[in-house]
Amino acid sequence: MRNLVKYVGIGLLVMGLAACDNSNSKTPAQGASAESKAASQPVSLLDGKLSFSLPADMTDQSGKLGTQSNNMHVYSDATGQKAVIVIVGDNTSEDLAAMAKRLEDQQRSRDPQLQVVTNKSIELKGHTLQQLDSIISAKGQTAYSSVVLGKVDNKLLTLQVTLPADNQQQAQSAAESIINTIVIN
Repeated sequence: MRNLVKYVGIGLLVMGLAACDNSNSKTPAQGASAESKAASQPVSLLDGKLSFSLPADMTDQSGKLGTQSNNMHVYSDATGQKAVIVIVGDNTSEDLAAMAKRLEDQQRSRDPQLQVVTNKSIELKGHTLQQLDSIISAKGQTAYSSVVLGKVDNKLLTLQVTLPADNQQQAQSAAESIINTIVIN
């Protein structure tokens, strides 16, 4: 569990730093935005046991973060403001709801103004997962974070979607559209 918290913390730090980096953060043209929403790209991990779809503007950035571990996968857009981080960790006997609550408490210790949108159990195609959605703040920037915890093939799976929270409803909808594509075999 410590490794999970460490990796999620690293993910939040990376997203916080990316949110503060204003280089290359120009908004794409209207046509490009509509085009990227229409197209999606499939991602398959854990030898095909986990798959999901990402927006076309997100690419694999896993090797660019300096991590040597192959159990963390990072996908982001060109600005780094939209990201999906997938962490595959060791299995635990701890309840998913308890892990999500501890994650919420740790987020709150870093961000006292944390707004929890939801912390609930979800059912995806026969698998019970835990979803923690929150609004996090870092250096004057806000981000919508949706963390999904689950157990797959005797591994602890963490999938975190982080998006700019300028429009919370739009960010929540975009995160849900990624989460709804998750397939666990």
